[in-house]
Amino acid sequence: MFSLDELRRAEAVVRATLPPTPAIAWPLIARRLGAEAVVKHENHNPTGAFKVRGGLTLVDALKRRDPAAKGLVSATRGNHGQSLAFAGARAGLQVRIYVPRGNSAEKNAAMRALGAELVEFGDDFQAAREEAGRAASHCGLVAVPAFHRDLVRGVATYALELLTERADLDILYVPIGQGSGICGCIAARDALGLKTEIVGVQASGAPAYALSFAAGRVIATNSSDTLADGVATRAPDEEALAIIRRGASRVALVDDEEIGEAIRAYWTDSHNLAEGAGAAPLAAAIKERDRLAGKKVGLVLSGGNIDFELFQRWVAPLGRPGAAITQFAPGTARRREGKI
Repeated sequence: MFSLDELRRAEAVVRATLPPTPAIAWPLIARRLGAEAVVKHENHNPTGAFKVRGGLTLVDALKRRDPAAKGLVSATRGNHGQSLAFAGARAGLQVRIYVPRGNSAEKNAAMRALGAELVEFGDDFQAAREEAGRAASHCGLVAVPAFHRDLVRGVATYALELLTERADLDILYVPIGQGSGICGCIAARDALGLKTEIVGVQASGAPAYALSFAAGRVIATNSSDTLADGVATRAPDEEALAIIRRGASRVALVDDEEIGEAIRAYWTDSHNLAEGAGAAPLAAAIKERDRLAGKKVGLVLSGGNIDFELFQRWVAPLGRPGAAITQFAPGTARRREGKI
């Protein structure tokens, strides 16, 4: 997808603003997996997630192509919007972000604090995304899709950091939302000439990429039923799917209870807070523990932006014997479809 020179140039763009994130081998996580393991901490970025890297490279490329560009417009549930707001503000660009009504108040506040104009529209992500596309045609702003070459080139830099430092990794677990993260990992691995196995991870209640991977074509689902909104994808991107099918070995599925237990594991074993998508790779590795003996395992902790209320309802009860996950009323955080 990219040459090593292209990725090094992207790394230089990212490094002008952000330091590398740490890759840490936590002893308790290794003990939990029964294997040597290293965690790539993208939750340590200033926006709390890996996507800020893609925002920086996309804005840099836009300003080079069109110095007169006025701004950006996109739709999001949180991390993507924060990345565009962060990068756009540094380049003096207007950033308009569409979110569905009822979106996380914490994520909305974070995007506004970074300088985004926030517009609430529709009852779900798809409605917000469609309105963002319509707005781009008449407001003079550049539409930014969920999956774009300039975004992937930026997010690939976390994998370039990790795989340069740890070229000995046998397997790398990566969450799949719209696909930029795992495609970036595949691109970095291939550019470095490594043989690391890459495994995508989705929630079992939102298996669109897993179904599409198995079928060899895009299969959209009617709903996504998971609390891990960062992997709650209903409609896979065709280009991303093609890259994933060529470069990943499989897509593993984990349920919400397994993801919640992995969030707890990160907190108890490393005192790091992971959002659902960020904990999904650890959940998959725990589930596949028996096949990891003797291997060196990489885990992408892609972000830590979990709402406090969601953490209380989802993760905290798992620490109490006999407790069950609190159910959400219809229309609340139980269904967050298509976050990017």
